[in-house]
Amino acid sequence: MSTHPTIIAAPEGTPFLEVTREFDATPAQLFRAVTEPKLVAQWLGPRDLEIDIEEYDARPGGRYRYTHHGGHLGDQRASFHGVFHTVQPDKLIIQTFEYEGVPDEVALEIHRFSVVDGRTRLTQRAVFPSLETREGALASGMTGGIQDSMNRLAELLERGV
Repeated sequence: MSTHPTIIAAPEGTPFLEVTREFDATPAQLFRAVTEPKLVAQWLGPRDLEIDIEEYDARPGGRYRYTHHGGHLGDQRASFHGVFHTVQPDKLIIQTFEYEGVPDEVALEIHRFSVVDGRTRLTQRAVFPSLETREGALASGMTGGIQDSMNRLAELLERGV
């Protein structure tokens, strides 16, 4: 099993959140795992939650929407949606991200894929509309969900996607 750490940085005084993780996979394999709905459903979100992907069209102008439920959410549901702005296979994805529980607070996410020492590094930067919005997301337990997601994504890739 992969032992590459997920590094989450929330620079003090900024509305940024940066996530970096290396995977034992090619950029094409990683890109496929993060853009194909059936594969995304196998890794996105905390381990104890189920996911329903209502829409996931990873192309410029395409939209996505998914809902987490079960596990620690109990009877509650957590839905997210956004729009893909730039999609360059195996290189770059730029999209918006909105948690429907906090409407009208849209983050911009930039996902870069690069080859480093024979592995693929995924670098994600989220730009929140304000420092307060970022702090609220962090306080909600977002970092645990990110860690689970990145570990689950590594496991999926190790199974040979």
